[in-house]
Amino acid sequence: MTIDVNAVPLDAEAMLNGLKRWVELESPTYDKPSVDKMTAMAAEDMEDLGFSVEVIPGPEGLGDCARAAFPHERTGEPGILIIGHLDTVHPLGTLEKLPFKREGNRCWGPGICDMKGGNFAAISAVKALADMGVKTPLPVHVLLTSDEEIGTPGTRALIEAEAQKHKYVLVPEPAWGRNTVVTGRYAIARYHLTAMGRPSHAGAALKAGQSAVKMMARELLAIEDMTDDDCTFSVSVVHGGQWVNCVPTVCRAECLSMAKRQEDLDRGAARLMAFDRRQADGTGFLVEKSVVRPVWEASEGTMELFERAKRIAGDLGFPLSHASEGGGSDGNFTGAMGLPTLDGLGVVGANVHTLDEHIEVDSLASRGRLIAGLLAELD
Repeated sequence: MTIDVNAVPLDAEAMLNGLKRWVELESPTYDKPSVDKMTAMAAEDMEDLGFSVEVIPGPEGLGDCARAAFPHERTGEPGILIIGHLDTVHPLGTLEKLPFKREGNRCWGPGICDMKGGNFAAISAVKALADMGVKTPLPVHVLLTSDEEIGTPGTRALIEAEAQKHKYVLVPEPAWGRNTVVTGRYAIARYHLTAMGRPSHAGAALKAGQSAVKMMARELLAIEDMTDDDCTFSVSVVHGGQWVNCVPTVCRAECLSMAKRQEDLDRGAARLMAFDRRQADGTGFLVEKSVVRPVWEASEGTMELFERAKRIAGDLGFPLSHASEGGGSDGNFTGAMGLPTLDGLGVVGANVHTLDEHIEVDSLASRGRLIAGLLAELD
């Protein structure tokens, strides 16, 4: 059914007050107790909104996840799955540098844009429709996970299994443009890099050793220099050495590679694996492939979803365009499965993953109404 989306009872100020609790509960991926607390808070809030919620133990060493269903007479039939993540890239203590702060139509805080704001808007949209007396044609489920920011190594199978039960997938990741949603994402691969040197005393026998840090620095530059228009390479998270008076024997780093097409990513992988070598004396450079996100190219079903969203946005008074984006999300998986998936439905903001991460407050309501419009008519 079509509804008057402008009448959906969502108030940005009230939503921001609720979101504040989420933002001020820091939840970096690698801090399991913090993510568990965030999941518990989200689960409690969803229960208060009328959802039935199941907390799912997270992957080993990582936080719990939450699976929720809103009451519906067709529960158990294929419906709509909203997927999001509760983990952030911001370490504990970021609130001291990036406190929850409001100035005019902007509000700052760790994870407020990526993607606690979008998650909060989405679950609020479900409740707002119920408050209007609107029954969605299809049952609505929500899956909130705990490891998206590290490539979803532990919850990919859960996401794909849940998505397979449904007809549509909505992803309230940040809107990369004020009036844009995401209909495709690039292919992404992560790699572990390890340089293995030879030890010696850095003062008394410097030349007898071989520095793993120096090796990593040299190879890092060569790897990043392979970046071109088809495939990019970025090396970060570098750790090496323990004592300044010892020639470092091990240096580790991570590499992120991204391409618009799967074949370009595969060619990039072959180029990167060519750096892998081991010498008879134990020195060398190891390249190990880690998690990947498949390329997601817009399907006919995804574009039909976009056209609906575009019409709804027009009713809300703003134009809507679409794009394929480089930043990965769990929409990569569902889109690559061929499921109609619409991503980037979350709040409008900027500078995610930085100490200037912020949202435009009014987008909590406008994006919530956009999601509500989709929920109300998808069948």
